[in-house]
Amino acid sequence: MTAVMQGIRVLEVAEHTFVPAASAILADWGADVIKIEPAERGDAMRGIMSSGNMRLDGGAWHPLLQHSNRGKRSLGLDLGTPEGADILYKLAATSDVFLTNKLPAVRTKLRIDVDDIRAANPRIVYVRGTGYGSRGPEADRGGYDTLGYWCRAGVAYGAKPVEMDTITSQPGPAYGDSIGAMTIAGGISAALLHRERTGESPVVDVSLLATGMWAMGAAIALSHEVGSPWGQFPVGTDIGNPLTGIFQTSDGRWLQLACLQGFHYWPETCRVMGLTELVNDQRFADQESFVANSATAKAILTERFAGATLEEWKQRLSDFRGQWSPVQDPIEVTSDPQVVANGYIVDAESSTGDKHPLVATPVQFDEAPSPTRRAPDFNEHGDVILTEDLAMDWDDVVDLKVKGVVA
Repeated sequence: MTAVMQGIRVLEVAEHTFVPAASAILADWGADVIKIEPAERGDAMRGIMSSGNMRLDGGAWHPLLQHSNRGKRSLGLDLGTPEGADILYKLAATSDVFLTNKLPAVRTKLRIDVDDIRAANPRIVYVRGTGYGSRGPEADRGGYDTLGYWCRAGVAYGAKPVEMDTITSQPGPAYGDSIGAMTIAGGISAALLHRERTGESPVVDVSLLATGMWAMGAAIALSHEVGSPWGQFPVGTDIGNPLTGIFQTSDGRWLQLACLQGFHYWPETCRVMGLTELVNDQRFADQESFVANSATAKAILTERFAGATLEEWKQRLSDFRGQWSPVQDPIEVTSDPQVVANGYIVDAESSTGDKHPLVATPVQFDEAPSPTRRAPDFNEHGDVILTEDLAMDWDDVVDLKVKGVVA
């Protein structure tokens, strides 16, 4: 894999997932990422031991932390002290990117706002990840992806099944955070290119609200055009194309057909499903009759899919030219042949030498997945960063440790 960010240093003052996952992507792409963590406790993510209905056992491998902090170096630093701030500014002077998700009031208090960091390095690309944007009446309000991305941006409304009287939760932890992080990584890449070409270093802003709205962009535009908010169809709604929709198999599994040119794929669908007698059936003889009898065709397909297991259908549909997909859970997707062939899962080695799967960053360079390394232990690289990167005297480092400035 071409390490496209090799030679780029990123300085991160951030916690949880939204912003840290962005620098994790850059680390996988070859950047040197220095993660600044609160000197007393580290990133708050280190203490999160449950998500939804799942609990962690407190072992050496923290999958939520690993997802968003892979490949970084860690320094525990008290930014509330003059000495801690001075160390941060010295690191900023050697960095290309400064990345934070601290709220405006906190940035001011810690003296890490744009002007503070730019005083140490005028060429640095300054990046803010926020819940709801850097301007407006709620610029200083914190927000998680369940709020800014999922609920407020219209994503939850668009995903709500009509038959339910409640809004569903996100499909996984850090769902909006991870999509937002990829957006931040793209923004940083563009800003670095702009600096390379013009000498100007932009300030980059990405919010969870904006990311969620972009994900819903087509639905928002369509909703305004027709004057009605986008939402799901009721289960069983006939849209005039029986080859789009989800079907249940005999073992209680599901698969999705998405043949948007339904009539075009109808003869082959009949072939792979053992329904060749329907190819010349007058109810489906032309486009008009196919649409008119869509509900009938959908009922026939529903009954036929219910007669075999998902694995059997995967075999029968293996050479089907139409578009379809099995519905997979987060464990089985890791062994999907396409996932394996493309390197979409990579192994990271824990501090004890065990291998654990992580999803690779979704952009590949030169047809190879980005390798990854484990997330750092708290302050794992603190001494090296201070004595080697900043060339500080060891006695001075010890003095800072005694004062609690560094971990």
